[in-house]
Amino acid sequence: MLNKYILYILLLGWISSSCSTSVSNNSSDNLEARADSVLALMTLEEKLGQLNLPVGGDITTGEAGSSDIAVSIKAGKVGGLFNLKSAEKIREIQRVAVEESRLKIPLLFGMDVIHGYETLFPIPLGLSSTWDMKLIEQSARIAAIEASADGINWTFSPMVDVSRDPRWGRVSEGNGEDPYLGAKIAKAMIQGYQGDDLTLANTIMACVKHFALYGAPEAGRDYNSVDMSRQRMFNEYFLPYQAAVEAGVGSVMTSFNDIDGIPASGNKWLMTDLLRDQWGFDGFVVTDYTAINEMIAHGMGDLQQVSALALNAGVDMDMVGEGFLTTLAKSLEEGKITKKQIDVAVKRMLIAKFRLGLFDDPYKYADPERSKNEIFNAEHRAIARNIAAQSLVLLKNEGDILPLQKKGTIALIGPMADNRENMAGTWSVAGRFAESVSLKDGLEKALGDQANIILARGANVVPDAEYEARVSIFGKPTYRDERSEDLLIKEAVAAANKSDVVLMAMGESAEMSGEAASRSDIEMPENQRKLMQALLDTGKPVVLVLFTGRPLAIKWESENVPAILNVWFAGSEAGDAIADVLFGDVNPSGKLTATFPQNVGQVPIFYNQKNTGRPLPDGEWFQKFRSNYLDVSNDPLYPFGYGLSYTQFEYGDIQISNKSLEGDRKLEVSIQIKNTGERDGLEVVQLYIRDLVASITRPVKELKGFEKVPLKAGETKTVKFELTKENLKFYNFDIDFVFEPGEFDIMVGPNSRDLKTARIEWK
Repeated sequence: MLNKYILYILLLGWISSSCSTSVSNNSSDNLEARADSVLALMTLEEKLGQLNLPVGGDITTGEAGSSDIAVSIKAGKVGGLFNLKSAEKIREIQRVAVEESRLKIPLLFGMDVIHGYETLFPIPLGLSSTWDMKLIEQSARIAAIEASADGINWTFSPMVDVSRDPRWGRVSEGNGEDPYLGAKIAKAMIQGYQGDDLTLANTIMACVKHFALYGAPEAGRDYNSVDMSRQRMFNEYFLPYQAAVEAGVGSVMTSFNDIDGIPASGNKWLMTDLLRDQWGFDGFVVTDYTAINEMIAHGMGDLQQVSALALNAGVDMDMVGEGFLTTLAKSLEEGKITKKQIDVAVKRMLIAKFRLGLFDDPYKYADPERSKNEIFNAEHRAIARNIAAQSLVLLKNEGDILPLQKKGTIALIGPMADNRENMAGTWSVAGRFAESVSLKDGLEKALGDQANIILARGANVVPDAEYEARVSIFGKPTYRDERSEDLLIKEAVAAANKSDVVLMAMGESAEMSGEAASRSDIEMPENQRKLMQALLDTGKPVVLVLFTGRPLAIKWESENVPAILNVWFAGSEAGDAIADVLFGDVNPSGKLTATFPQNVGQVPIFYNQKNTGRPLPDGEWFQKFRSNYLDVSNDPLYPFGYGLSYTQFEYGDIQISNKSLEGDRKLEVSIQIKNTGERDGLEVVQLYIRDLVASITRPVKELKGFEKVPLKAGETKTVKFELTKENLKFYNFDIDFVFEPGEFDIMVGPNSRDLKTARIEWK
């Protein structure tokens, strides 16, 4: 007994001294040794506690020490909490962990910091539409500064699921349909969150999600099954996850869907063979909310069975379900899992806490002074406004209606015209919704006394009150107007008749997209379209300010409305940013990262499709016995990469350094871009390739480079790209990453449709 006591004291002393080691000594070996020293002291119950992640809830400051969760923390049954907000509350809960539990192991504190903390940026689909990695990284950097100032040290972001189905609500939370662009954004977000040193108090650990393939559910229905070939997984869906691992992401979250018939949270091939053994991931894996428990409904066994399945697969932390906490001891006793498996998972959790510097200073993320000064401040809001303006996509501008002049009378009509709470969009759990800038607010500030605004609602978000109630949640009311549809339209038409121009603020409300917000009909609601027709009938110039968290099927609107500005959900400063673009203070430069279909029957539709054996010839709509529809062309309404400007850009011909290359030589591709208009602008120049002959079928085009180029009015610039054999590799039938010699088309243009082409041979 004496020897065990002496060993215990010595180990505690070693932990203390190792925690004070300088950051430069924070090597992998040191982290392993530190974690081992703690692990040696732990009981089985304490080990299982480190694998348990309950939700924090709304714990009242001053009462945390006596809360139910505190009892579990004192007993060593909690490894972290999530969705607990405020530095004071988190400090108090952390105190319980490090002062009142036996081993004083600090807690992780996580939150869904998805597109900002209190200062909210555009939804991720909007952020991706900037095509600007510096701005995207900056948004994550500010989110990390604010969240860390309020006690958070871990975010469940970025979500990098590739999605080609706009019916799926969580397309709003991702980066669109392209794996190459998604990989670039994943790296930018992780760098913004984690920086170069996770021990700094203003960085937080990122968690890439949802591993894997969550963006491809059957029928576009959330949580649904996913079924695809291994070639498609590796060539079209896995790249952003792998890029996140290469960027050093600290944690990975499992997805809800099954893969090859096995749910992700119990899939050993996915979590161990691929993620760890093939890609070299060295962080920890956490499930999504109750994902282990949900394997019961998948038909994988009872709670004990699915919990053992998850641990055997390589999962380290159980979010909310408590299956690890309550069943793994029995599974260990019965030989269904091993002590080593538990120890490996616990060690990963401890290493993460050492990486964050929590053993050195468990209160480093709970500084009330920082929270007063570094959250939702003027500097962050100004940056958010700039980023939001860069995310807006001008889809149509017939007759150059936009930009508007700051004079006369403007009719502002629609359910999104004056709704601060909905500007943030989905997954904005920490936002100050009531302090967001509505479109009405932004217009009034931009106009001052130079013009008049007449406000009219015109329509509810949807005609069905029950449907609207389903999407008016999370503190984002839609303020339904119970007056008749005809009366609302009559009021709106009267406002339009008194105006010089009509702005229609329409589309979705914030929670019509997002988690558990799949839609089978992605056209504009019928009552909104009826309102649009009535406003168009007035003969006034009309602009559709389109709020949406997904690509919508807006063929009718595109054919009938002269100007359409897609504003997504642009965050805290949405109203100011939209006004900046509407009045021309900012020239729109956003480009779509997800294809807009003509109708829902075309879904899934995406630019990097494969040819069939009977492709429809270019420029044709219909030929019998070809791959096409009877009732609509194969063309998208708006293609991937599309977006207009208030100026015009002229593309020259592609110049290539060599038409025939061998081995490891580099191909230089250049093209001249001229701003032929009268305004300065930004243009996203996009490079695509096509592998013409290969051992497996290949896409008709693949994005392999892009550059956002500033051009003054009348200015010409040469944009250069460089390609190597690495850019031309793909996963073959045997899942080997290979380069196959042959002919390739090199394409450059303003979007995935309007491209200049050159052909090369690479031997």
